Amino acid sequence: MNSLPPAPLSAEPVTASPRRVNLALQGGGSHGAFTWGVLDVLLQDERIEIDGISGASAGAVNAVALAHGFAPAQDGSPTPKPREAARASLAKIWQGVAAMGSLGSMADSISKMLMGGWPSEKVGTNFFGNTMSQWMSPYQSNPLDINPLRKLLQAEIAFAGIAALQAPKVFVSATHVTTGRAEIFFGKHLTLEAVMASTCLPTLFQAVEINGQPYWDGGFSSNPALLPLISECSSRDIIVVQINPLKRPEIPQTPHDIMDRVNELTFNASLLSQMRTIDFINRLLADGRLQEGVKYKSLLLHRIDGGEALEEMPSSSKMSADTAMIEKLFEMGQGAAKRWLRRHFEALGRQSTVDIHRDYVGSLPREF
Repeated sequence: MNSLPPAPLSAEPVTASPRRVNLALQGGGSHGAFTWGVLDVLLQDERIEIDGISGASAGAVNAVALAHGFAPAQDGSPTPKPREAARASLAKIWQGVAAMGSLGSMADSISKMLMGGWPSEKVGTNFFGNTMSQWMSPYQSNPLDINPLRKLLQAEIAFAGIAALQAPKVFVSATHVTTGRAEIFFGKHLTLEAVMASTCLPTLFQAVEINGQPYWDGGFSSNPALLPLISECSSRDIIVVQINPLKRPEIPQTPHDIMDRVNELTFNASLLSQMRTIDFINRLLADGRLQEGVKYKSLLLHRIDGGEALEEMPSSSKMSADTAMIEKLFEMGQGAAKRWLRRHFEALGRQSTVDIHRDYVGSLPREF
């Protein structure tokens, strides 16, 4: 991957008052490389200040990689160039993911074994997930609970420094296995184990235990969590970096396509629910039925996504860590962020650039 890390973009003009934003980073396996591209552009634009970051699964990995660049050194001294350090940290993590082949190679090898050597493009990684759940659990197929991501994060991310970080604030979500509730880890509780919990796919890895409690991937319950960005951060602007398509133009009919769409719906469900709540509170504030203050504030919602280009990639490709695909996703993320900034930067702090009711609420009447 000779093109990584990327060459710097042309510098953006710095305004007198940078816009403070919160970032909500969706999970989606190796498609998180798209988010890396978005973050790379935002970090180069000094008109943008990051107040808080919330991430689930791959979004959690991106969140801590970015925060690592802003974290103080071991002696407590501030990082001289935190934006450049954050860009370098993100690049190093994704280079590491590409180098180790991530989860796709593991899924491919085991599915071939189970299917008598059928190529993975025939069975698909979603089929692998079904096969695993029916025939073999990770407690049998992976009894040592080997996860190469753990070693990578342990080597590259200073979690103690992130715990001491004042800005940006970082929040990572995981799903409590026995209750289904979202658990939000931040501050001193944001550890390596918390990120491993947030990225724990139950068909591949054993549940991650934290203080005796089992956790799975955060995408199941909160992908990503918006509440901490509302309650713990001062900025009213939330930019959602969305990598799971909201809509598909065609009805899936093959088993593979059906499972792809089920996966997308599952990992978008919590975001849809949170957006409906935000829409409801915003309307109550606008109507004067709620008083804006410390407890409630109107929110300005924005979204950066890959559009049709990302929608063309099947959900099953999230389990692949092919170097060329990661590089392509990174460049797609860069392009999407540049376009968004050109079109919508001036809206930050002033108005939403997402129609929440149209995109997320759907058929519920506005007076509901």
